[in-house]
Amino acid sequence: MPALWVSCTLGILVAGVAFVSLCGAVPSNYLHLEYCVIGAGPSGLQIGYFLQQSQRQYLIFERSNISGSFFVRYPRHRKLISINKRYTGKQNKEFNLRHDWNSLLSHDDNLLYKHYSKDFFPHADTMLQYLNDFTRTFKLKVQYNTEIKWIEAKRDPQAWNGLYFFLTDQNDHHYRCSVLLVATGLGVPHVPDFPGSEHVEGYETVSVDPDDFVGQSVLILGRGNAAFETADNIAGVTNFIHAVSRSRIRLAWATHYVGDLRAVNNALLDTYQLKSLDGLLEGDLENTVLIQDKKGKLHLRLRHHFFKNNTFQDMSYNRNEQLLLSEEVADNLAVRLPYDRVIRCLGWKFDFSIFSNLTKPQRGRGRMNKYPLVKATYEAENLPGMFIIGTASHSVDYRKAAGGFIHGFRYTARAVHRLLEHRYHGVHWPATVQPISQLTNAIIKRINEASGIYQMFSVLADVVLLQKNATGFEYLEEYPVGALPYLWENTGKNAENGLFVINLEYGINFSKPEADVFHPSRSVGEPKHAWLSNFLHPVIYFYRRLPTETEMMQRPKLWPLPRPRHIHHIVEDFLTDWTAAKAHILPLRRFLETCLGTDLRNFFAESCFKFALTNQHLPPFCYHGYLNKQGLLGNENWQHTYSGDEMGHLSGVSIEEHSHQHLSSEQREKPLPITTT
Repeated sequence: MPALWVSCTLGILVAGVAFVSLCGAVPSNYLHLEYCVIGAGPSGLQIGYFLQQSQRQYLIFERSNISGSFFVRYPRHRKLISINKRYTGKQNKEFNLRHDWNSLLSHDDNLLYKHYSKDFFPHADTMLQYLNDFTRTFKLKVQYNTEIKWIEAKRDPQAWNGLYFFLTDQNDHHYRCSVLLVATGLGVPHVPDFPGSEHVEGYETVSVDPDDFVGQSVLILGRGNAAFETADNIAGVTNFIHAVSRSRIRLAWATHYVGDLRAVNNALLDTYQLKSLDGLLEGDLENTVLIQDKKGKLHLRLRHHFFKNNTFQDMSYNRNEQLLLSEEVADNLAVRLPYDRVIRCLGWKFDFSIFSNLTKPQRGRGRMNKYPLVKATYEAENLPGMFIIGTASHSVDYRKAAGGFIHGFRYTARAVHRLLEHRYHGVHWPATVQPISQLTNAIIKRINEASGIYQMFSVLADVVLLQKNATGFEYLEEYPVGALPYLWENTGKNAENGLFVINLEYGINFSKPEADVFHPSRSVGEPKHAWLSNFLHPVIYFYRRLPTETEMMQRPKLWPLPRPRHIHHIVEDFLTDWTAAKAHILPLRRFLETCLGTDLRNFFAESCFKFALTNQHLPPFCYHGYLNKQGLLGNENWQHTYSGDEMGHLSGVSIEEHSHQHLSSEQREKPLPITTT
């Protein structure tokens, strides 16, 4: 029996967000799920893995019959531009993920991408195989051949967020979801509408056989990786190739943004600059007209040649052709020569059409309008319980970090899962608790190994929460920077005793299209100049209290966080290895000591013994190790002359007696060795 939908609008307030929802009847036949995931691409499978590991009720809907169906067709020329760096000289898995741009996160080392391809830029077919192996290995719950055609929300006081999401597929089957995770990616090609645009071929359908372009003159609309990938494929057989775009070319090595033009695709730059007929042009397609002449040739002209007083003049093709051939129009015009083909390579955008008007996510602002607008937690701005993950969530870090790509959104998906676990299941954000004496070591370890904060720099950061009197700390990994004011709500952790935020950043004046990033003084090497570092480097912020939402909004331009009480830059390093004793560790420790007002140095037992006899306050290391009869953190066997309790006499036990209490009968017969740790 088909379900009935009643169209009745009602203004409601849920979780502090005002929106309009549907009321009335719900589908009479539906499957209820806690988590609905739309799309079995990389991001859908990644969030599915985390839901599976936490044993949550979920289902992934995939319109195709395989996982990762996008890679069946794209990229059209089959070479991925996500690097597959198989060797780093290290065995540390976390560190190696910094340079592995294709693997999803899992506990199975067999599912690292290096086992699937030896190519630095792998073939797309290997990604297809990888994603389907990932699905099968973890037995992810994917319902194939199911295309979600319509999504609506209905208020219900029993729902987790005060509303349920109702999904309808192509077979009119219905599903009710407590939480909706949209992992559809950007699946709609951007198709501009201008006079003559009907003559344009799309990247998604144009031939990839170079033989089809022999002896032709080609115009490519767009100057991203898809455009240059297309140009490289046919450059050897064409008369010439022109590429036009409204903005100047952005090179990834100049902007440090992985989505900009990559070196592997930029051969057309050589043929342009070396005057080998190919060329690049800047121009807005809204100001152009494409005319086809009697011979089928295509001519690109400026709009004002055919529009007067902003009114289109209805002219025949004969009249148009006369204008095209007139000296006044064509004399020295850069695009005066005709083209045989015009190819559109203008990127993709999010599919908003599957949402009802009242459930549709808001669009991003400005040039980000191809993305849905989401919060720093990746929750839809206007609808609680709807999360956008994967490529479609890139509005959070557009043109900055790697959130639109596998090596970025695998970490943001994990962050979303941790948020879900806390909000709906009472599972606090994972954290490690350590004595304050280990703070320097903990930070050094993370900045030298962590892959999440490395790839999602200035978007995900580590947060250190201080305990009362700074005797210890909790270490939270990869928390969304923009959601810092809501730390308690999202993690169950409070920062009432102060906090550090460990971030990775580029220099604010270093990354831009026009910058000469190869200038001789592009890097600094002295710790005293660390704040001038240009390349990616750690920055530690210290706050007495959590920044407020207002402070986040009013933070200085290009700053990821508000002004802290203290800030410390660790000087950039050519090897991104921040382990130098004098250049990296010593300045960091002194910064932490200044913020905490304590001594974070490590000491031998003899030194702790002397401090105990001559000082009222011992360094934290002596409290946490020496006085607790411990050596290295976590090692309860303190092996040295006096069994780790040279202060035994303070409790009425002599040093010798206390040391002998921890020795075996055989050891007691032998002289005590004089050693220290």
